[in-house]
Formats: sequence, C-alpha cells, structure tokens
Amino acid sequence: MRVVLAPDSFKGSLDALAAAKAMAAGVALALSGAAVELFPMADGGEGTVRVLRDAAPGSVSKTVQTTDALGRATSARYLMTADGVAMVELAEASGLPAVADRLSAGEATTLGTGVVVKDALGAGARQIVLFLGGSATSDGGAGILQALGARLTDKEGKTLEPGGAALARIDKIDLTGLMPKARAARWRLAVDVTNPLTGPRGAAAVFGPQKGASPPDVALLDRALAVWAQTLSSQVGPVDPTAPGLGAAGGTPAAIVAAFGAELTSGAELVAESTGLVAALPGADLLITGEGSFDAQSLDGKVVGTLAALAASTRVPVLVIAGSVAGPWGARRQAGIIGARSLADGPRDLAYLKSHAAELVTAATADALGTWIAGKSSWRAQP
Repeated sequence: MRVVLAPDSFKGSLDALAAAKAMAAGVALALSGAAVELFPMADGGEGTVRVLRDAAPGSVSKTVQTTDALGRATSARYLMTADGVAMVELAEASGLPAVADRLSAGEATTLGTGVVVKDALGAGARQIVLFLGGSATSDGGAGILQALGARLTDKEGKTLEPGGAALARIDKIDLTGLMPKARAARWRLAVDVTNPLTGPRGAAAVFGPQKGASPPDVALLDRALAVWAQTLSSQVGPVDPTAPGLGAAGGTPAAIVAAFGAELTSGAELVAESTGLVAALPGADLLITGEGSFDAQSLDGKVVGTLAALAASTRVPVLVIAGSVAGPWGARRQAGIIGARSLADGPRDLAYLKSHAAELVTAATADALGTWIAGKSSWRAQP
C-alpha cells in the first residue's frame, strides 16, 4: 500500500517536516510494510521557503537586513534558484508573529518585504515568486511599491505615511523612480485564500480583526483599500477589487497586479508541484494531510482543501489529522475528505496539545488509518 503524507505545519507546535515524520510513525504502527512518501507542505504562509529549499537543489538562501510590519529592524530570508527565480515569503519580513506584541492593522506595512524583493532583483532575479500568507498588513501592497521607488502622496503633495489606513488619502502614485528591474521581471503571486480585495469577504473584513483591527478600523481599511484600487486603476493599471485572491495578505496583490501585471496562482498548488507531490499522487492508495486547525477556511485555498481537490482528480481518498476539527461534515465529504481526526484524545488544554504534538499526531494517524483499513476491509467483505 502506498500512503502519501503531506501535512502543513501545526503552527506553534510542529513544522511541516516534523508533522510528516510523526504521521509516518503512525502509519508504521497501523500498517507495517506500507510504502510511505513524505511531502511537507505549505500554502504561501510561514515556512513556505523552508519547504521549497529542500525541494530545489542548487538554490541559495540569502538573508537581508530589513524591517518588520511596524518598521522595526529585523532580517528576512529569500531563496534564489540557479535559473534566477527569487522565492520571497512575505511572512518573513511582514508577518504577524513578529508584531504580536503590538498589533496595528492600520499602520502595518509591506515595506520590509519590498526591501527583500529589491535585494533579490539587484542580485539578478528575473522572476519574483511572492508567497502571500501570514501577513500583519492591510496596505494593498503599497509598501512594496514604496520600497521599489514609488512615491505615494496626498492632495497636498505630502508623502503618505506607511500602512493601509493612510491609503484613504491617496491622491497620486508616482512611479518615475521605480526600479527598472522590477518592471522587467516576471511576477507570480502565490496566494492562500480566494477572498476579494474589499467588501464583506474582503481583506479588511475577514482578516483585519486578527491583525488588531477594531470594527471602526475594519470599516476604515475597507474604504482605504477601495480608494487604493480606484487610484491604481486610474493611474497605474487595472485592478478589479472583486477578483478572487486579491484580498490575500491584506490586499498585497492589488499593487503588484497593477504595476507589474503579476499573475496569481494557488500557493499550495505551486508548492505541491515544486515538491513533486502532484506527480506522486496517481496510484497512491491514500493521502494523509493535516494542519493545526481544520475548519471551513481550510477548504478555501489552504493546503488541505487544495490537496483534497488534487487527490479527487486522481481518485485518491484523503484523511485529515488536525489539532482541532470543526465545520460541517457535508462540506468536508463533498471535498473528498473521508475522515478528519483531532489530536485531542480526551479533555486536553492547548498547552498540552502543543507540547505533545508529535506523539499525538502519531497516535491520531495510527487510529485514523486503522479505522480506515477496518472499514475498507468490511466494505470489501460485503456480498
């Protein structure tokens, strides 16, 4: 039996590789002799570049001195392949964990990510693959443009301060100082959600609260992003605020699509292709994936939902192992997921689940797999 293991990280507990190894131990307990293949996964958020580094022999990791989402000094890594593709993870410089001590959705900027991109272009990158996920920002990618030489001003000609809230006052986007190499490069944006830029499912409404936005902040940011989209469309290039995926990472695609004609792709699909998972699925007997929290959002552009769709196309059943499991069973079943098992094997607090994550993943995998095998055998035994 061929079992493919492709979990995302269990944030705060296990990275994707550690989770895959824990699952492999569970498979060995339930089904000795199975052929097990490990494909650690990511969807564009934290840990994506680390996963891809192992799948891209000859690539070089470089560390850049930059700033976090609130302008404080930090460092961030990117990956450069031998053929000039720079893989940049927005969460490295502009991620949420680094500013958890002082969340400020209105002030948070992608400027630090722009500094990383600028370094990659200066080092000879001909293609920028920007992985969007885990951001602290809601600035529509304005900070990236600013780092690459753009000037954003209000009606009085004053330079706008960083952050999404200031975009409500945007009057002019001056690209005369934009780095020429940024225009010449091919841009690909790997997104982990399908949300639009604005509206009730937009970047501010859905993701703003987790970045520290109060209800009034959400309303302000939504208006600011709408103004930003209108200004980009009239002065730089067309932006459709209703387009799926434009709300990723606080609306970052808006600026990059308008200025550079960037193409959007699924982050999870891109990682699955790059690691060889897509090629490994045909002929597999079972795919086991997982993440920290499995809920309705998991089926909307995240690792689990993306892999379920890929597995369905090759008629491979899917089991999910997660720290917590929620959401309607019908939606999971429709997505091709035959079962989802939580790590909580009894009354457990979060601290226990995190500190014992590896052994709990192993146990849950063995339990879920054993149940699946028993059900499969029972079904086959029917006359």
